[in-house]
Amino acid sequence: MTKAKVYFSDMRTRYGGLSLPQKLGKLIEAAGIGDIDFQNKFAAIKIHFGEPGNLSFLRPNYAKVVVDTVAAQGGRPFLTDCNTLYVGRRKHALEHITAAYENGFSPFSTGCHIIIADGLKGTDEAYVTVPGGELVQEAKIGKALMDADIVISLNHFKGHEATGFGGAIKNIGMGGGSRAGKMEMHHDGKPHISERKCIGCGACVRICAHGAPIIENKKAHIDLDKCVGCGRCIGACPMDAVKPPADGSSMEALNKKMAEYAWAILHGRPHFHISLIVDVSPYCDCRAENDAPVVPNIGMLASFDPVALDQACADLVNAAPVMANSLLDDHLKADPEGCQGHDHFHNLTPESEWKTCLAHAEKLGMGTRAYELVTVK
Repeated sequence: MTKAKVYFSDMRTRYGGLSLPQKLGKLIEAAGIGDIDFQNKFAAIKIHFGEPGNLSFLRPNYAKVVVDTVAAQGGRPFLTDCNTLYVGRRKHALEHITAAYENGFSPFSTGCHIIIADGLKGTDEAYVTVPGGELVQEAKIGKALMDADIVISLNHFKGHEATGFGGAIKNIGMGGGSRAGKMEMHHDGKPHISERKCIGCGACVRICAHGAPIIENKKAHIDLDKCVGCGRCIGACPMDAVKPPADGSSMEALNKKMAEYAWAILHGRPHFHISLIVDVSPYCDCRAENDAPVVPNIGMLASFDPVALDQACADLVNAAPVMANSLLDDHLKADPEGCQGHDHFHNLTPESEWKTCLAHAEKLGMGTRAYELVTVK
């Protein structure tokens, strides 16, 4: 099997030498981003803007390097993400953009505009066939992401409480799903309505193509026989009264669905992936706080192959020493016999199935877990 090339640069800088943003620019050039034809093409740079309160998200300085590289080659870059399923500061486009601005992402700091890919309420979505999909045949993707000609993922590689870690595949797959798409990945079932929060406005009724929501006595409820579980009513509700089903997907199913969503987005068009292993918090940047890093800062990586990139990042993290006074250190001290060797992700979240995602992505044809690490000085 031919190994994919994954390019690596450490986080060291020296007096009078290159800065970290300059090192990132050198890295992505060495990895071949210049081989993509960007001329007059829309390039979606998929990034996580960070939930306000969290300080481990990638700094906008890194995004500017990618934006400037694309623009220098005649491309039309924009930063993008989709709205969140949960109720927070990024559940609709207005708050999402405000949160991004608060965290330093703006046209003035990054050199391009922000577009929330699934629109104002998270219902602006494209239905995309998943080639070879086993659990998802038609993914619900933020429309602006599918309207782009080229996809670039810029990822903060970190731990995650459900998927083990968040890297290139999660940034694209979970991050690229509309609110309904995120529900499909996270849950096996149909939404329900909190009567306490419902005001009987009928927004859910108007958006449903199947007549499932019904208003009675000024409160809505869902006819589960008519509901197809698409989740569009979740985004439409102004009171956050429509809730995902209580039964979540198994961790294995979640990871497989996430890979299938990523493949739906990437299949058939140019894509390039960048991951920074810095501030490796144990949990997702969707949380409004971040814990201490579990390993030291390691470096920046880039590749055309998102599977190889995620595998390389996972290997580097697992080979790294554990930071004292971190959550991972706490787990190792509390249960040294129950922890599994150098699988830091399992030791953080034993129920996660992170290897399932990479194996399934490889099976789908998204890439390979076999890689050659090429160091860029």
